[in-house]
Order: sequence, then structure tokens, then C-alpha cells
Amino acid sequence: MAHETLVAVYDTPAHGDAAVMALKAVGFAESDISVFDRDRLKAGGSTLATGVKAPGLWQQLFGADLYEHEAKVYGQTVQEGGALASVRVPPSEVAHARVVLDIHWPVDVHDRAVTSGVASTAHVDAIEKKLDAVPLAEAQTVAVSPKLAAAHPEILSLAEEQLEIGKQMIETGRTRVRRFVTAHDVSHDVTLHREHAEVLRKAISDPAYIGEIDWADRTIEAIETAEQAVVNKTARIVEEVALRMIGSDKVETIRDKLRRHNLEIERIGPDGKVIRDRPRTA
Repeated sequence: MAHETLVAVYDTPAHGDAAVMALKAVGFAESDISVFDRDRLKAGGSTLATGVKAPGLWQQLFGADLYEHEAKVYGQTVQEGGALASVRVPPSEVAHARVVLDIHWPVDVHDRAVTSGVASTAHVDAIEKKLDAVPLAEAQTVAVSPKLAAAHPEILSLAEEQLEIGKQMIETGRTRVRRFVTAHDVSHDVTLHREHAEVLRKAISDPAYIGEIDWADRTIEAIETAEQAVVNKTARIVEEVALRMIGSDKVETIRDKLRRHNLEIERIGPDGKVIRDRPRTA
């Protein structure tokens, strides 16, 4: 008879152990169940511990049809302290075993592959579509094994909510530095030099100057000068302005209400009365 191997990986060994105990409780054989975590591998001195992140290791354990990104997530989670549980079941028990594994908060392998950068979103989506197209075996109508269903025909499913907190980046504002031009009045004193001609005349009475007289017309002249202010403007860099991001962390307390199912257990006698005054709760 053909069998299938179901695998679930958990972020903590406690979740993996709980899944294994649940599998045993609903009737799956202990010999068909395996659990791997970092401490178990090291304690046993197994060579698996050194190659736990190698995809080939998990493909050898669970078959060559295990996708590489799934194997990488298995190895990464176990290496970081998580646990991996597997169970070998007949095709008709796949849904039963899968429900048991899923109620203990396994890692969403395909989502973890994308968020951790192991595989692209397009690659993972294509594989999920391929897996969704594979039909389940027939006669999978209950979420527990036939052994447990026969022993307990009426079963209450208990659920509880768990708080999952993520983070997202939002815009809280902007800092803008704008450069613009203004003009202001300035004044500066400058000394200007000026030269002009002055007519000097003196009377001559000395007889020695009496002689031949030059009666021709003649002109003398002097060039007058003056300094004039010349204005020129130069520009230079006096300051540089830039923006840089400075990060800081704060602790924010998230408060919410989580729902869970509770049990109230009463023992009722033949007379229809409650035997205990205070019912037990679980």
C-alpha cells in the first residue's frame, strides 16, 4: 500500500513535540512519526547536525520531489532553534494528519521562503498553483483518525486566538530644505583720487627776460584724471546643507483581547442533578 510523508516545521521544539504527541493521541503509529531539532541532532552525535541547512539533506530524507525552497526553509528553521515533524500516512489519512499538524502553528513554508529571500514570489506562487491542482484521496471526511472517531463519535473542537504582531513602514512626515535667493542693501566707502590742472600765473619784472618775443600762437594743455569706482560681484560657496536619516527605536505596548474556547465539565446523576456544586473548567 502506498504511503505519503507529511512534513511540518515549527519555530520552537515545543510546538513540534506537541504536534507529535497529538499525532500519537489520534492513533498514528509512533514508528511512522519522526521529529528533528538542533538539540536532538547534536545529542545523538549525528552528522545531520553539520549539514542541517543543506537542501540535499532534507531531499534525501523526504524525497527528491521536495522543492529546494522548502528544503532551505526546513534547514534554516531547524538551524535557528525550530523543529521539524514528519508522519508517514496512507493516502486516505492525509487530511487527518494534516489537520493535526496544522493546529500547532507550523511555519507557512511558502510565505517564509518569500519573506526570508529564499525564493521569489512568482516562483512560490507557481508551485502553489501546481500543488493546489493535485486532488486529495477519496474518503477524507473527518479531521481525526478513524480510530479516534470510533472511540469518540462526538468531538468538540477547541480553538484559541493568538496574537501575531508584524511591522510596516509608514510615512510620518517630511523634512524639506528649500534654497531661494534674497537681496539686501550694502554700502562700502572707497577713496577715489583725482588730478586736475591749475593755472599758475606770475608776473615777471626781470629785465633779463627782455629779448626777442615769440609772437606765434601756442597752446599748452594738461590731462586731468580722476579715479572712478568699478563694481564687480563674485560668488563663492559659504555653506553646504544636506539631509540624513537618523533612526531611533521605541517600545510600544500592543493591547488586544484574544478569544479561546474553554470547557465546563459537569457530572450529572441519574436524578438529573449535578453531582458537584462547582463544575470543573478546563
